[in-house]
Amino acid sequence: MSGCNGYAGAGRATWFARAVRPGPGDCGVTERELELQRLDKLGGWGDLTPVGRVSGAGGGTPRLREDAAGPGGRGSAMRRVVVSGVGVVAPNGVGREAFWQGCVDGHSGVGPIRSFDASNHPIRVAGEVHDFDPAPFLPEKFRKSVKVMGRAARFGVGAAGLAVADSGLDPDRTDPDRLGVVMGTGLVPMDLGELAPLLARACDETGFDATRLPDPARPDSPLYPLWLLKYLPNMVAAHVSMAFDCRGPNNTVVTACVAGTQAVGEAYRLVARGDADVMLAGGADSRIDPLMLLAYTALGTLSKRADLAPEERSRPFDRLRDGFVISEGAAVLVLEEYERAKARGAPIYAEVLGWGSSFDAYSVTKPDPDGRGGARAIAAALTEARVDHRDVGYINAHGTSTKLNDAMETAAVKRVFGDGAKEVQLSSIKSMIGHSIGASGAIEAAALALSLHTQVYPPTINLTNPDPACDLDYIPNTARQGRVRYGLSTSFGFGGQNGALVMAAV
Repeated sequence: MSGCNGYAGAGRATWFARAVRPGPGDCGVTERELELQRLDKLGGWGDLTPVGRVSGAGGGTPRLREDAAGPGGRGSAMRRVVVSGVGVVAPNGVGREAFWQGCVDGHSGVGPIRSFDASNHPIRVAGEVHDFDPAPFLPEKFRKSVKVMGRAARFGVGAAGLAVADSGLDPDRTDPDRLGVVMGTGLVPMDLGELAPLLARACDETGFDATRLPDPARPDSPLYPLWLLKYLPNMVAAHVSMAFDCRGPNNTVVTACVAGTQAVGEAYRLVARGDADVMLAGGADSRIDPLMLLAYTALGTLSKRADLAPEERSRPFDRLRDGFVISEGAAVLVLEEYERAKARGAPIYAEVLGWGSSFDAYSVTKPDPDGRGGARAIAAALTEARVDHRDVGYINAHGTSTKLNDAMETAAVKRVFGDGAKEVQLSSIKSMIGHSIGASGAIEAAALALSLHTQVYPPTINLTNPDPACDLDYIPNTARQGRVRYGLSTSFGFGGQNGALVMAAV
């Protein structure tokens, strides 16, 4: 390798080094770049060290960022993308203001399960959204469609309606071909009350007989024509798109606990590279179902502590944690091209700068304890954002309250931030609302945007017995104020999915 040919065929690591720090010499190849090229040829980044400082990282973000997204053929200039609307449906509050006040106050939305009789169930605590009706937040002509929606879809369209109203976006005055939707979600549990009569007809003392299932064409069949549509994962994005006449890019992301984060990240790139002007992006999920909770119990991931009050069960990074608390909800962010949002006088909560994704390839149930996959996702997001880790002041952490995940996330942050890891603030709002799986990343992205907008950082409640393996600053129990320019939101999911978003205060 000689001269400027040292860059020929180089992958992500080389691009990262060039973007981070131009070096001296004939073609600016530094020792750092050569090391990253070596790691790239080996097929991975190995043990990450803290990334280098971006020139001018503390200054303003350029309106058009040359090659800001790195390799991948997304064009030579990326448009600025801002969060111009926030809609949240969460156990601790519905709507941007109620949700955010609940987070800042450290208010827990976790309590005894009310959606079914859990008196004899091993799991009796969850983060539920009670008595939610999305109809008031939808266009009047679309409200009758609510009756054919599943629970997650109702949360999703409600959050979208709240976000559109918060943004002041008028879909009737927006080119529908330039308005799109990306939603994250997950496995949609079937309503056992609807499923039971079907199975009962096909079961007797000898077992299950498929030939006895009712003919759906018969008038007495419990299956109605649109029954299946309640349980298709893409129906969340479909209902949002139909409600607000979004005819542009459309996608559904099903990547477990990373789905909401990835939906926001993919939608950001669609706007940044010019495929859309406005995207409604987020996640919606609901798995508080007797059978689903038994499955999670068998997996060993849920908290079962009977000696703690319901609101004390979710305790990320605490020594007494024993699993996460299942929850439900949705969040939708309006992602909009900056100049367009500015011209129409939209509220601007934060700017999205980068998104990173990786996979552990370690275990379908356990994260890599060394945090290598999580670190790669964080580093990739910082790379795309052209933000130095030393300029990040806050991380809205995944923080599930499981032994393995919280320790892994701590390790991942240390891999990227090095000696500066203990200088950055982190907190987990799952301590207040539980883990909503496919919706969690979107709700946390909304919280990050609101943190950067208000310069207030929500606490990790129930953190009273710090775990020595989790020794960073997790903002225990009380919210903080302070000037932060750049923030991260992280997500790590079942199967080994990892994702991270970078946002900036505007």
